Amino acid sequence: MGFIFIGIFNAMAITAQRNGLSVAAVSSKMSVVIPVLFGFILYNESIGWIKGLGIILALISIYLVTVNPDKIIKGSSFVFPLIVFLGSGFIDTSLKYLQTTFVQKNDIALFSSCIFATAFVIGILITITQLIKGTFKFELRNLIGGIILGVVNYFSIYFLIKAISYKDFESSTIFTLNNIAILLTTTVLGIILLKEKLNIKNKIGVLLASIGIILVSIAGQF
Repeated sequence: MGFIFIGIFNAMAITAQRNGLSVAAVSSKMSVVIPVLFGFILYNESIGWIKGLGIILALISIYLVTVNPDKIIKGSSFVFPLIVFLGSGFIDTSLKYLQTTFVQKNDIALFSSCIFATAFVIGILITITQLIKGTFKFELRNLIGGIILGVVNYFSIYFLIKAISYKDFESSTIFTLNNIAILLTTTVLGIILLKEKLNIKNKIGVLLASIGIILVSIAGQF
């Protein structure tokens, strides 16, 4: 898991550079379909018309909110976006499988720490290799940004595992709500902090995302 974490993180960075940030975001968030299908098939999780409709609306909203044709780099390869899609889906699916099969509730912090410790060791080995080759350039801001991002990512994984460990919540519901909530939060922050403007497709996507969250949330009550 640690190897996949650092690998997909780098694949996302390459995707953002070569294909544009919108493609990287869509590839990452659309991967929610993989753990959702996994939950239906392997764990026999419920799928009523309300929940199904909510998930479909959520997937449509991801595309509408995220994709900006003006920011997609023409002629770029979609190999890395495919890697991000499959890798992100595999990570979420593996978290559910490992949590169900091996990880006890009292060991969630230890499990999360092992993932990030492994990724850290791999990152150090890559850095050493780059130092030997003379291709590594140290910048303090990268170190500070990496530490902040690492702390945030650690707790996001920790609380995600805590969430899917509760029997009252199905993983298909948690993963859908998690991805759409992140999408809406980043959209709102982009408007407030970066003064981003939403086009008509983006606005429709935000509306569909909101409806999707409501439908998925209330699905278990019907």
